[in-house]
Amino acid sequence: MRFEIGNIVRVIDEDLQGEVIQVSKDEVTILADDFEFTYTPSDLVVIKEQQRELSKFSDINHPLLKEKMKPDTKKPSLFKTEKREVILEVDLHIEQLMPSHRNMDTFDILNYQLRVAKQKLEWGLNKRIQKIVFIHGVGDGILKKELLLLFKRYPVKHHEASFKKYGYGATAVVLTP
Repeated sequence: MRFEIGNIVRVIDEDLQGEVIQVSKDEVTILADDFEFTYTPSDLVVIKEQQRELSKFSDINHPLLKEKMKPDTKKPSLFKTEKREVILEVDLHIEQLMPSHRNMDTFDILNYQLRVAKQKLEWGLNKRIQKIVFIHGVGDGILKKELLLLFKRYPVKHHEASFKKYGYGATAVVLTP
């Protein structure tokens, strides 16, 4: 922003306002309360005439105040949402499924994760949920392979879930009645 001598400025992040009395390339000196203060241009904001005038008005019906208080008219959206999709997210990480899995081996953990996935899949089919996202993580891919075998036994379609939202470790299942 370009400052000129005589501009009324306000200091950002401080309760100080004054008049510009000197301008150099990297510094602006202002006079406020009979004291000189030097700031970088990025620390100052020019106060326009209308802004100063607005603070003098106590009448709510003053034209300048009414102009500032006009509500913003929102433009209609160009995008239409035809229907909202109901998505159930199921995190199959064992830490999310049970508080402690210390005494379980990997086979028991895998079976428990698959049992939860099967329960959620059947529940989703009964409740007519449109989509379920199973978060399985990347790992060795064993859980993902077993999930894909499970999905083949049901009337569902599956694909990789949104990379942007879930990364590589999730599979989306679209339920078809």
